[in-house]
Amino acid sequence: MRDGDIVHSVYLGLGSNLGNRKKLLLQAIRLISEQVGKVTRQSSLIETEPWGFESNNKFLNAVILCETTKTPREVLEITQQIERDMGRTKKSVSVGYSDRTVDIDILLYDDLTIDEPDLKIPHPLMHKRDFVMIPLKEIY
Repeated sequence: MRDGDIVHSVYLGLGSNLGNRKKLLLQAIRLISEQVGKVTRQSSLIETEPWGFESNNKFLNAVILCETTKTPREVLEITQQIERDMGRTKKSVSVGYSDRTVDIDILLYDDLTIDEPDLKIPHPLMHKRDFVMIPLKEIY
């Protein structure tokens, strides 16, 4: 970060239910730290049942707080690229959740509210998801 850059706080939710879940989440956190900004807080990893679809594969989930000079749109683009680089082949939409190597969701960005077709902040479903709210409350 350069002097004079405005630093924003962004909370990101992470999940994985394929492969070496812990290793994948730690890799995603490292990539976020390198590409988005400094990770200043990280929740515990919690194991949860899939939400919104049936699978025999349980999730590991976490929430991190990142300090960034990136815009919300830039954070979205970077995290989606990290997902693709780590083997995610398709992004879930309102229906059709599926197993995934890694999922990264923007939960909160400062106190902004954004309602665009592909970017909604705060995350519209986070309050319904224990796998988000439990780790979020741990570090918020």
